Amino acid sequence: MTPSGQHIALAQAYDGITRVVADLDDADLQRPTGCRGWLVADLLFHVLCDAQRALVALASPAPGPADVDQVSYWRSFPPGGDAGGDRHAWWARRSASAFERPSGVVRLWSDTAPAAVRAAGAAVHDGDPDRCVTTQGHVIRVPDLLATLTTEAVLHHLDLIVDLPDAPRPGAVAVAVTRATLDGLRADAPRPAGWDEEDYLLKATGRRPLTDDDRRELGPAAERFPLLG
Repeated sequence: MTPSGQHIALAQAYDGITRVVADLDDADLQRPTGCRGWLVADLLFHVLCDAQRALVALASPAPGPADVDQVSYWRSFPPGGDAGGDRHAWWARRSASAFERPSGVVRLWSDTAPAAVRAAGAAVHDGDPDRCVTTQGHVIRVPDLLATLTTEAVLHHLDLIVDLPDAPRPGAVAVAVTRATLDGLRADAPRPAGWDEEDYLLKATGRRPLTDDDRRELGPAAERFPLLG
């Protein structure tokens, strides 16, 4: 996908989350999500931190070459988590609860997400498709950074709506970027023929368990799932 396409995908991914949370009342913001222990407001705070990280990264140029790309970036975060992930989960939950009301997280997200998208647009239209930035100890090209942000946003969009059945689904362009990330991580492993797009996203990331039929079709590659957490 072109750098402009990655910008469009991130804009769609963040707008999708906004459409989920914008009209939720405080009770709905305290519904459970697909992330263990996190309510909607907690998970939204986590994604808000990602948008804030995007703003920092886009203002943190780095000399190339990049040491990770859209796919290899995720190999730094093995599925299953670790003690650091548990600490972050607890910190995010406590941080979200510090707002006077859960809707305070929505207001901050609604200010920050569009700013991150605007900064991403400025970065991809600066005429240098190989411009690199630094984030989380890595050097990464701007289009690949945007793809990682989109992937995380789409997956957490699906986490946000597990108890919100009428909420909108992620947009097609953003989903396509996430699918490309998973395809890269999947490499030569087969994709079961019966998986639709949402099955693929949920099963490849451990959000929906593999069935016996899935395991038979995947064969030995089943041991490589989930591809990311």
